[in-house]
Amino acid sequence: MSETFDIPPGEDRRLKFGWTTGACATAAARAAYCGLVTGRFPDPVEIVLPKGKRPRFDLAASALENGQARAAIVKDAGDDPDVTHGALIEVVVRFAAPGSGVTFRAGDGVGTVTLPGLPLEVGEPAINPAPRRMIVDNIAEARRAHGGGEDVEVTISVENGVALAKKTWNARLGIIGGLSILGTTGIVVPYSCSAWIHSIHRGVDVARAANLSHVAASTGSTSEKAVAALYGLPLIALLDMGDFVGGTLKYLRHHPIPRLTIAGGFGKLSKLAAGHMDLHSKRSQVDTGFLASLAERAGASAEAAGAIAAETSAGAALLRARKDGVAIGDAVAAAARTECLKLADDAFDVEILVYDRRGDLAGRAPFAAP
Repeated sequence: MSETFDIPPGEDRRLKFGWTTGACATAAARAAYCGLVTGRFPDPVEIVLPKGKRPRFDLAASALENGQARAAIVKDAGDDPDVTHGALIEVVVRFAAPGSGVTFRAGDGVGTVTLPGLPLEVGEPAINPAPRRMIVDNIAEARRAHGGGEDVEVTISVENGVALAKKTWNARLGIIGGLSILGTTGIVVPYSCSAWIHSIHRGVDVARAANLSHVAASTGSTSEKAVAALYGLPLIALLDMGDFVGGTLKYLRHHPIPRLTIAGGFGKLSKLAAGHMDLHSKRSQVDTGFLASLAERAGASAEAAGAIAAETSAGAALLRARKDGVAIGDAVAAAARTECLKLADDAFDVEILVYDRRGDLAGRAPFAAP
């Protein structure tokens, strides 16, 4: 079920496409609908994706009983490190009341929306609009081929979905009880990070819907725990930004929240201070020469700055600066704040908190107003 594609320049291998939970649920739903109408389950089952691609999926299970049909697909995420890779996506289809159309229910392992701000109403199963449309369209195509009614209830389940959801953003987005059924195109592009960025955007949406005036975006768990403790922020105010500071700032510029704290380790934020908006090690590196120039501006002697420039890592540079009594953490924070404000474009204020590896505050650039 997986395919290959050329990944961006700089990589020397080919990776496999995968399929979203939405595509797998669509395949299971189409197979179950065909089983309900004809008594036979297509295996493999072919579906049509939003852009016209027609992949085929092998069924992991199928059954027709008690007036309903059940089909299941094992998700193949290709070479993407997706937490739902290998998960069993199961769909049960049964006929519903005339005039109801296609309706959706959350089965075991699929969450329910409990907070406003997402593209679904509170109380709805966490089956996103694009997968819903895929399922509706594929059932309609199957109906044209085989006959059958247009009023059906579709229940989607994910085996071990409650446990898998603990590895996702769902809790902080207010999705309780399991996973979301996701996917816009139906295709997972390995290491595209689109799902992560999508989660940041939805986190901002939920925070705005809750009328929060302050959110914190962190590069990792150590800085997130520290900033949450500092301000006593609720879970929905915490954005797991990772390396995507540019994507976070750009979305907030158009969907602003008054105050944004960016919290991160010294190494990551020293790259932000140098103007890098993607902090991944493949796309930006720590420049100890730049750190030396910041140290000089912070009052370091030429000798101390030279020692910092000679270090081979951010951590070693921080230790050297501390030994010499140089407030390099504050200098990094101030430079990082300047870079962030360029993208904020006066839509919101920014604070920077720099942490060392122990989770202790190593530098700070505060908001413009207390």
